[in-house]
Amino acid sequence: MKKTLIAALTLTLLGSAQAFAQEKVIRFAHDSNGDIYDNPNHACASVFASIVNTGSNGELKVEIYPGGQLGTIGEAVQMVRDGVIEVTNASTGALAPYYQNIDVLNLPFAFDSNGAADTVFNGPFGHALKKDIEEKLGDVVVLGYPDTGGLFVISNSEKPISSLDDMEGIRLRTMTLPSHQAIMNALGMEAYPLAFSEVYSGLQTGVIDGQMNPIPILVSAKLDEVQQYLTLTNHLYSPFTMLFNKAFYDDLTEDQKNLIHTAAQSCENAARGISRIIEASDRGLAGLAGKMTITALSPEDRAQMREVTDAAFDKYMAENHGEDAIALVDLLKQESQQANATRYFGDE
Repeated sequence: MKKTLIAALTLTLLGSAQAFAQEKVIRFAHDSNGDIYDNPNHACASVFASIVNTGSNGELKVEIYPGGQLGTIGEAVQMVRDGVIEVTNASTGALAPYYQNIDVLNLPFAFDSNGAADTVFNGPFGHALKKDIEEKLGDVVVLGYPDTGGLFVISNSEKPISSLDDMEGIRLRTMTLPSHQAIMNALGMEAYPLAFSEVYSGLQTGVIDGQMNPIPILVSAKLDEVQQYLTLTNHLYSPFTMLFNKAFYDDLTEDQKNLIHTAAQSCENAARGISRIIEASDRGLAGLAGKMTITALSPEDRAQMREVTDAAFDKYMAENHGEDAIALVDLLKQESQQANATRYFGDE
């Protein structure tokens, strides 16, 4: 009897050990607030984790490390490449040191709407960019392009901006990306590269006059407290690039890979959805309307801005990038023009 009980217990422990051994942990690190309703980054990570954890029957387990617990996003990119963690959403700035061609995303005034941007990144351009990133880095798989908050707007503390002339002389904070500086200088502004952590104090003390970011980022950083004017320029779109460690990915079964891609697609949708919700809520334009003077550009003024920045961007790309990057820019121009011209469920 005792031998039978011991044998049964041994089989149970072995079964548990085998199940534990089969479980693969996917560590997802990002630097945003760990509130699923607060920002698109954590909404994306949470949806990804939920789908993988419930759909893998215990074979895969996603652990989320929000708020920069494991380091900066630049460090997270390197950790994904090294296999220290398995996945992160890399911002354009964080990915730039590893992938120079990320500059192609800085094509100014490419999109007339967030819907057009979604269409382009889900289509031939998004696939071409994925292929180029994977080939050049060699150790990652690109799972998608989650929204960081939508199209970029400009805020400032000096005056309302509704035309190209109004931009003259505004000292505007940019990321430390030369392409961003070239674009804003072409508009007549004085580009001032500055770490995001210093933006609030820089605006408060007058070191800079303004900044550019999607609306949810502006609100979450409380920049409306130190800015009076907001212009809906919609001049840049800079999504995350969802990076997954290639060695870990290659070791998955086909069913597990399919689950990862399904979860990543839902992650994208969650990021895009929560961004639009935040924009429309009291934490977005509805809330900012009572605090800031909001200006929307006329089609004519936006076209003028596109013209001067296009020339500056093309010059920058020709001087700093090779034919492969130029080809990606050409494809982005083609796909964005088509997406902008499409009226979904409109007149035939």
